[in-house]
Amino acid sequence: MNETRTPRVAQVTRETSESRVKVRVNLDGTGQANIHTTVPFYDHMLTALARHSLIDLDIEASGDTDIDVHHTVEDTAIVLGQALREALGDKVGICRFGDACVPLDEALAHAVVDLAGRPYVVCEGEPEGQQYHLIGGHFTGSLTYHVFESLALNAGICLHLRLLAGRDPHHIVEAQFKALARALKAAVEYDPRVVGVPSTKGTL
Repeated sequence: MNETRTPRVAQVTRETSESRVKVRVNLDGTGQANIHTTVPFYDHMLTALARHSLIDLDIEASGDTDIDVHHTVEDTAIVLGQALREALGDKVGICRFGDACVPLDEALAHAVVDLAGRPYVVCEGEPEGQQYHLIGGHFTGSLTYHVFESLALNAGICLHLRLLAGRDPHHIVEAQFKALARALKAAVEYDPRVVGVPSTKGTL
């Protein structure tokens, strides 16, 4: 096993007429989170993502939330995805695949990820009406899928996320974020038996 690996960190900043976002990630962290997006429930979910993936996240975001939180939420996910892609680098030695099934009371979510660089997103199983729920006064349920899609497409992740059970809108979203976090934790970890990248093509 290579003991002199390059630190897997990245920092990305993006500014538009709608938002300003700065993200720093450390894939080899301990799950530390310093997150301020001006959307409280989103902060809560991103903090859970950091804690359960063990990926350190520093996120500062602001935008035209006087109109809607959509732009700030979406753009934060875009930049987070870009930072994850950059931090992954050449992906030498990683496990590549990860999956996790996470409960939260009555909710149960299953996430599977492949860090192959070919983005694809499938999110299924949410009860009808989940997309319309306003959680925490700002975060609409439909934003959950949009966050996962924006993150995965920009990170180059194939993500399959299925809600297996759930009733409470907050529990549903939190279980989904935690399942993604645990799947990412498994996928970004190093496997000491892997030589090069885990692909028959020789590249990811």
